[in-house]
Amino acid sequence: MNTFQPRPRGPSKFDRDKKREKDGLRVNRDIRAPQVRLIDEEGKMLGVMSVPEALRIAEDRGLDLLEIAPNAQPPTCKIMDYGKYKYEEKKKAAASRKNQVIVTIKEIQMRPRTDQHDFETKMKHARRFLLEGDKVKVNLRFMGREMAHQETGLAVVNKAIEYVKDLATVEAPPKTEGKNMFTMLAPDPAKIKEYLKANPNKKDEPLEPMKEEADDES
Repeated sequence: MNTFQPRPRGPSKFDRDKKREKDGLRVNRDIRAPQVRLIDEEGKMLGVMSVPEALRIAEDRGLDLLEIAPNAQPPTCKIMDYGKYKYEEKKKAAASRKNQVIVTIKEIQMRPRTDQHDFETKMKHARRFLLEGDKVKVNLRFMGREMAHQETGLAVVNKAIEYVKDLATVEAPPKTEGKNMFTMLAPDPAKIKEYLKANPNKKDEPLEPMKEEADDES
């Protein structure tokens, strides 16, 4: 008894279109325009011609036809090694990711009544964050009657800025929002370079844990 065996199918038109959409470029027989303006592998303009004719030239040279300007009238195509082109693009993307600097924001919590020891501990952590290239948000929270004496909180925030002035610049000056006063400090590459030159081992010194501020209403 004969059973019907469907012929294996290659990628559907939808899959091919999806891949082209991801790559952003059409290649060889995926190019739909009736005519294209052709540039050869050396950058020489060969003129306007049909896609089959442009494709024949590319194939005769053992290369691919790549649509590099689909919105031009007519679209512009270039003869090239598509596999090599994709490899080079992948290398460029990898190099770009490698060189990308990721900056995170670390937050230091303060209170107007933070004692000197806790203040210094927190600011030593802030210095470590800055040395590692992170931004630091110094956030001071007022509770209860402390809101009536915001100048006390401002003095603490300004003291924090002074503590790290040899490493950082003030990206956002002290600002009050609701019950919080904060400032944003950003690492200054020139200052940090100078500091590490004079203190090469400071970045690796052990730090004691930071103490969390209690949210009491007294």
